[in-house]
Amino acid sequence: MTRPIAVDLFAGAGGLSLGFEQAGFDIKASVEIDPIHCSAHKYNFPMCKTICRSVVDVTGEYVREVSGIGERDIDVVIGGAPCQGFSLIGKRALDDDRNKLVYHYVRLVLELKPKYFIFENVKGLTVGKHKQFLVEIMDAFKDGGYDVVSDYKVLNAADYGVPQDRRRLFLMGGRKGITLPSYPEPLSIRTTVGDAIGDIPDAEKYPELWGRDWVDAKFGEQSLYSSYLHGVGKDPADFSYPRIFNKDKLTCSLLTDHSDISRGRFVETLPDSVEPISRFKKLSMNGLCNTLRAGTASDRGAFTSPRPIHPIYPRVITVREAARLHSYPDWFRFHVTKWHGFRQVGNSVPPMLARSVGLQIMKVLGVTPKKPTKKIKLGDESLVAISMSDAASMFGVPSNVIAKRIKNSNKEVVCE
Repeated sequence: MTRPIAVDLFAGAGGLSLGFEQAGFDIKASVEIDPIHCSAHKYNFPMCKTICRSVVDVTGEYVREVSGIGERDIDVVIGGAPCQGFSLIGKRALDDDRNKLVYHYVRLVLELKPKYFIFENVKGLTVGKHKQFLVEIMDAFKDGGYDVVSDYKVLNAADYGVPQDRRRLFLMGGRKGITLPSYPEPLSIRTTVGDAIGDIPDAEKYPELWGRDWVDAKFGEQSLYSSYLHGVGKDPADFSYPRIFNKDKLTCSLLTDHSDISRGRFVETLPDSVEPISRFKKLSMNGLCNTLRAGTASDRGAFTSPRPIHPIYPRVITVREAARLHSYPDWFRFHVTKWHGFRQVGNSVPPMLARSVGLQIMKVLGVTPKKPTKKIKLGDESLVAISMSDAASMFGVPSNVIAKRIKNSNKEVVCE
């Protein structure tokens, strides 16, 4: 069975990659500058060519050559430049060096010439004067031979099965003359925090998790949602390759130490309320998770984003619980450290949201997706325990490829 193929730009750990694989695509290549993210992508998508480079230094011809795509028609290019603070100072925003990542996304789409493209980004691009930038992006695609769905939309992940209030812009387009996709219709019911994490045992019952991120554990009663993510239920809308993994292993669950005073404040905080000292939100089992954020990368201060308080236990959530709230299956592994792990979750598109968009592309391609029978062995676990310097060495890039902190920045930030 030949599946449609996709290329993921600014791939991160692979939220868009996974969502489009679940929609029935084969992800042939991913481009990402961060070696830690690349290592995680390589672990979770062993059949994909992981290209650890800046998009600035990549051409469409290079992507086709190293991935083995060759002259084959690419069905869709997906991705969204990270929000580094879009500048609107110049007459044309796309010509401003501070917006170069968006410029290079457009350039690579035009060089790869896919049938369709999906540009995902912050909802702030749709409001106020930042609309000017969005119009320039759309015009650049049109000048390059693409029609664009002019009625662009901000989609909320909560409307597509994800137990999280997370709103992102999706801009879609296709070659001139072919049928353009429609946006997915919201689902009639929503998934709750309890549906997502209610079966995960309390990580603090396992002393091993103070020193490592995994342990053999017994999971509790599962909802339909958690049964899908734990691999014991069959999701009829998931057309990804089955992964071989140990369902009795709780992963990505390194614990966070809290003082007794902090724990007391966490206990006193009502569900769906913000704890006043830490400013952490305490989740409600019957509600949605607030938007999970990544914090800042090392070039912007390496600040940790606030992590929600567990709805039952007096602690913040683990990376695995965050992953469940983001719709990642339990076989998907993140970096063993909490900082990198939460960064990888918070930076990514929830796979179920990406899948909903991907299925719309499958529809206009005229392809009926099918579940593969081939089971995939994941990569070596060292890939999710690797240091930045070792990851950089493995991919043959400088160890300082992720820049150190820049204290002064003249950028307009629209990262909400």
